[in-house]
Amino acid sequence: MARLMILSDIHGCPKPLETFFQRAEEYSPEAILLLGDALYHGPRNGVPKDYDTQRTVELLNAHADKIIAVCGNCDSEVDQMLLHFPLMADYAQVLADGKRIFLTHGHHYCFEDLPPLPAGSVFLQGHTHIPVIRHCYGDITGFNPGSIALPKQGNPPTYGVWDNGRLSLRLLDTGELFEA
Repeated sequence: MARLMILSDIHGCPKPLETFFQRAEEYSPEAILLLGDALYHGPRNGVPKDYDTQRTVELLNAHADKIIAVCGNCDSEVDQMLLHFPLMADYAQVLADGKRIFLTHGHHYCFEDLPPLPAGSVFLQGHTHIPVIRHCYGDITGFNPGSIALPKQGNPPTYGVWDNGRLSLRLLDTGELFEA
């Protein structure tokens, strides 16, 4: 029975990341799945008001032993030089509760262009900053935790939880369930 937390699109903002790690202390996950875009805000986003990549690095490195991460479109080799966990893979796979969980950022593979996966798999992507749980073809569940730092389309900051085979979206501020 696995307990995982899922986040994406931090974009160098330490304040929401501090809140996320407070939620992680309460939840005690076995692993934290980071779906990319850890440090750089990216050319399509304005500079966030609390942008501080060095503090973001400190926070992430303090939890490096629990983080399984994939590379986002805003991540770079320079970022990897600062982080104490692998970040440069386009995808990763985790087995939890008898399910294959495929992690990617969403700029290569996405809900509309899935990699080959067995029925019953879970496909995790970030990139859009929009929280969603949906069914994809072949009995594959698609999940995007949204963004803790730069949510889009009027959504609040959110993250994901995998608890004993069930996915849920959570509000960053309270940890309560969020219905997308």
